[in-house]
Amino acid sequence: MAEKINEKDFRRKLIRLVIPMALQQLMLALVSFSDAVMMGFLDQDSLSAVSLAGQVQFVFGLFVFSVTNGVSILAAQYWGIRDVKSVEKILGIGMKLLVLISLPFTLCALICPEFLMRCFASETVLIEKGSEYLRAVALSYFLLGLSQPYLCIMKNCGQAGKSSLISSVSVVLNIFLNWVLIFGIGFFPRLEIRGAAYATVISKAAELIWTMIIMQKKDSIKLRMKLIIHNDQTLKKDYWKYALPLMGNNLVWGIGFTMYSVIMGHLGSDAAAANSIANIVKNLAICLCQGISSAGAVLVGIELGQGLLEKAKTYGSKLCHISLICGTASGAAILCVIPFVRYFSTITPEAHSYLKVMLVVSSYYVIGKAMNMTVISGIFAAGGDSGFGFKCDSVTMWCITVPLGLVCAFLLKLPVPVVYAVINIDEIVKLPAVYSHYKKYHWVKNLTRTSNMLSA
Repeated sequence: MAEKINEKDFRRKLIRLVIPMALQQLMLALVSFSDAVMMGFLDQDSLSAVSLAGQVQFVFGLFVFSVTNGVSILAAQYWGIRDVKSVEKILGIGMKLLVLISLPFTLCALICPEFLMRCFASETVLIEKGSEYLRAVALSYFLLGLSQPYLCIMKNCGQAGKSSLISSVSVVLNIFLNWVLIFGIGFFPRLEIRGAAYATVISKAAELIWTMIIMQKKDSIKLRMKLIIHNDQTLKKDYWKYALPLMGNNLVWGIGFTMYSVIMGHLGSDAAAANSIANIVKNLAICLCQGISSAGAVLVGIELGQGLLEKAKTYGSKLCHISLICGTASGAAILCVIPFVRYFSTITPEAHSYLKVMLVVSSYYVIGKAMNMTVISGIFAAGGDSGFGFKCDSVTMWCITVPLGLVCAFLLKLPVPVVYAVINIDEIVKLPAVYSHYKKYHWVKNLTRTSNMLSA
């Protein structure tokens, strides 16, 4: 039977984490929103090209999220018992991995952006404009790989507000630079697509510099060279045990999601533009849900690390109920904004007709997304039960929605809105399996090695 908890204490902990984490997600979503609005006022091809080029960063983000999620699983639990040295070793593991991962993405975007764009589009104008953006934005991948592990550690070690502040200021800077560099405001040159890319690079550089300054403060978690090159095989083994399934899950889901953009991108500029705006609206609508998921991972992880298994189970139950309410509210919010979306872009009448249907579809999609995200990425991940998501997404996306989407788009040649509806059923399809697995409580585990503290 689940343990009774202090409701006031739970709400206080949740709000303290959710607000900065949701704000961070909102600010990140606003970057995409500002890109879409500003590119849309240039022309529809620029909007579609930048959106499709952004899929490269999306794929890179999957690796970033996988590595930092692995860091988060162990860091939250070891922070629960205040084992700072192990937390710093975990930071070192994450930093090494992301440096190695970010370099190929940076080099490919610099050297062969046309090849990358041909994966997402068939129209020459989209390939040319997207390649211009990728070449200019390439350095941001490397900068992101350096800053994200430390921002992740901050969120798990009592500095979620500070982490959110750094990310939020970076986003505000990005949006401001978008405006002045895309349109050439004041003494700044009009760079259009390259302006959006340069804005991203400058803001990520500022974010990295700020995290390095924070790291130097007396009581901060340190990135120590001796802990970066440490040979703690036990901790490395634990990290890979929980991080690899997460990486597999994120790649299976993310590449599947990218396939949706590939499908829509090959259906023409109107479909690509409408899909781009629909995805931005979805991302804005679920920011609070993402905050609940991230906060849930920290809250549940800390309780599990302290051995309070029944309390963690109760927290999990409450988070599930909250995610359902939040997801339903997010879906309602999407329905409410449908009449107003057309004012934020200059897309064609055909693209706008697609968009209205896509937003209706998105309103039910976000309900399933909110629940699955909280349970799989939050609760399951906190207890190291990271393999289930990989299996679940492998089946729902690669055995159901991606094949169905390809058949509907290119064999049956169904209308664009129908194709979009088909590729957005994955979150609803997997809900029964997620709930069934949740009730087995495989995720209720203490992952720390308190009886055999890790050596230096």
